[in-house]
Amino acid sequence: MTTRWTLPQHDYWSTPFAEALLHHLDLAPGTSILDIACGEGLPAFHLAEQVGSGGRVLGIDLSEYQVARARAIQGHDLPWLEFQCLDMRYLPPSLPRFDRITGNLSVMFLRPNRFEALQGLINHLNPAGQLVLTFPSLGTFDSLWRRIDDEMKKRRLSAERARLAAHVEERPSAAEARRWLIDLGLQRITVTEWPLEIDIEPGSSFLRHPLLRGGFLDDVYECFDDPGLADHVMNTVAVDIRAFTPLTARRCALSGWKKE
Repeated sequence: MTTRWTLPQHDYWSTPFAEALLHHLDLAPGTSILDIACGEGLPAFHLAEQVGSGGRVLGIDLSEYQVARARAIQGHDLPWLEFQCLDMRYLPPSLPRFDRITGNLSVMFLRPNRFEALQGLINHLNPAGQLVLTFPSLGTFDSLWRRIDDEMKKRRLSAERARLAAHVEERPSAAEARRWLIDLGLQRITVTEWPLEIDIEPGSSFLRHPLLRGGFLDDVYECFDDPGLADHVMNTVAVDIRAFTPLTARRCALSGWKKE
């Protein structure tokens, strides 16, 4: 089979997580898949190519911009692949069931009530169907959070430290994810973690890193009421990357099967 829609090798964040997802996912031609938090279609395009024209893939995302981008990339290819703007936490009852539900880097978007959101997803999974999700689990970038916390502590920023701790602790662990799947009644549960090291450079390059500034560092800036103080603290941290490198994420994939 000639593969056109391969995972982009230049994407050093989403692709390694997608590879973890595919490692656990049981695929066959004709399979129907709901891909949540699909973004611009990674890995929805690859999944659609694998299941073939006898299958169906529906990619959903809350961002209208992301859905529009995915549709523009798709053009007239893979007509059995569809993208819709839907909130995966509140799926409409009219949405059909699927053989597989996948979600790359998706679990963080299920908050604030992750277990209830997962329960809603399982309602749209066929009997004997498989759920596979990936996410950066508890422990991701811990060295960075410790360095920022140390800087806050030096400056006696107690309120900011408490907010940072809340952000970090809110990240689910692999053990917590396993408990969710057990409580949902899934079978053949697998939860796996791999380390993923992120290359960074000091100073403004670190603060503008497309991965960090687009999400993880935003959480830190939100800990401050004073934007100027936030900039001052983060500029100090940014020139001290030796204190928190290697910067390592915990790449977690969870898989479970619904009872027949």
